[in-house]
Amino acid sequence: MATSVRATSDGSPPSSRPAPSPHVKRDSRPPGWRARLYRFDTKASPYAYVAPFFIVFAAFGLFPLIYTGYLSFNQVELGNPAKWVGFDNYTTLWDSPFFWKALRNTFTLGVISTVPQLLMALGLAHLLNYKMRGRGFFRVAILAPYATSVAAATLVFIQLFNPDYGIINQTLGHVGLGHVDWESSKWPAQIAISTIVTWRWTGYNALIYLAAMQAVPADLYEAAALDGASRWRQFVSVTIPSIRPTILFTIIVSTIGATQLFGEPLMFGGGVGMTGGTDHQYQTLSLYMYDKGWNTGELGQASAVAWVMLLILLLIGAVNLLIVRSNRRKLGG
Repeated sequence: MATSVRATSDGSPPSSRPAPSPHVKRDSRPPGWRARLYRFDTKASPYAYVAPFFIVFAAFGLFPLIYTGYLSFNQVELGNPAKWVGFDNYTTLWDSPFFWKALRNTFTLGVISTVPQLLMALGLAHLLNYKMRGRGFFRVAILAPYATSVAAATLVFIQLFNPDYGIINQTLGHVGLGHVDWESSKWPAQIAISTIVTWRWTGYNALIYLAAMQAVPADLYEAAALDGASRWRQFVSVTIPSIRPTILFTIIVSTIGATQLFGEPLMFGGGVGMTGGTDHQYQTLSLYMYDKGWNTGELGQASAVAWVMLLILLLIGAVNLLIVRSNRRKLGG
């Protein structure tokens, strides 16, 4: 590269700095442009990274929610234009005995599936929290039902609860109990469906409880053991209070899942699964919404049912928030 060899005016030796190339363009932008560009990049980059999620959510979550709310105030039938009817769809639901029956079924199915499920999950997590042979295998095994599809699990339980040749009725006959109609009777059908839900989700909740139990400081157990507390007393006095937020979380999530129960009763009923049995004995709100939308073609009433379910879930969330705040105040006091 060519260098300048011309001497300076004061007699100092010439500089060895390369001479500027005539083809290099000097930056004519103001000197602070790099700082401004850096500040803009720092502020805008996080929004650019999260923008895809919000775009997808707006397209497939927010817009359907708002549009469903709009349809709930219209009389909508397949192939016909929408007709504004105001709150008629909601008043129709209020006067419908099938809606209230579906609401009661959703509540009872939620109770008889969520309560045993969480109690069993808590017990399994407590056992797996102690050192035992094959602990890693059992931790993986209890998650296997969660990985099973709803259709496959329900088909297996349909055979187990078959009123004619199912192994459940055969076992009950051997112990002297009478024949149980697991499909046409209300409570037996709901117990069978809740058994499917409990079988699928117990292991999942057990692993959540196990993760919370492993975060409990060992010093608490050592102090309880020095005071002479048995394992049951340690479980009640140390473990349960320490994982109370996790227990509350699983209760809320399981309640939301029970409110949206759909696949198990639909598959269990077979040809009458959409109506929740011949007498709607196990029709949930989700099945009632599906029946209104795609069986009778009343999409406006189906949209109203969807918004009623949303309001129920918001109510559950509000109760959860009040309980969390109450616990925080107690801990702070």
